[in-house]
Amino acid sequence: MLTTVPKSAQPWVATLVRTIFDQPTTEQVRAQHAWVIDALQAKYPAAADHLDQAREDLLAFAQFPREIWKQIWSNNPQERLNKEIRRRTDVVGIFPDRAAIIRLVGAVLAEQTDEWTEARRYMGLDVLAKARLRVIPGDTPTQQQLPETLTA
Repeated sequence: MLTTVPKSAQPWVATLVRTIFDQPTTEQVRAQHAWVIDALQAKYPAAADHLDQAREDLLAFAQFPREIWKQIWSNNPQERLNKEIRRRTDVVGIFPDRAAIIRLVGAVLAEQTDEWTEARRYMGLDVLAKARLRVIPGDTPTQQQLPETLTA
């Protein structure tokens, strides 16, 4: 989105968009998103259109419990993983073929998966359980809608 505005306006637009994530409730997040679009519409209509088209993807985090919003927004785990892959590949320097780099990166990914599974939970199990318990009206079938094989 920032590529649709002049370089001099990018810090202001980025700060404006960040205000969407600073809201305490889902309703306020949606209201702030609409306000930001209105604020951008006059000077930067392309940025406003882009932000409007990305509404559902951008605001998807608000459907989860407030406690995990920050983990959903953050891309720190991906950045950390990329940094570890870069560090390991820099040590080797030059790879003999494509298969060698795939083996190394695959091993790093497997190691990181094990580490996150056993030691470093990004989100606690209690918070994840609460996130799963959120029922969306109309999302679950009623007893009458279930196939006969499931009700028997």
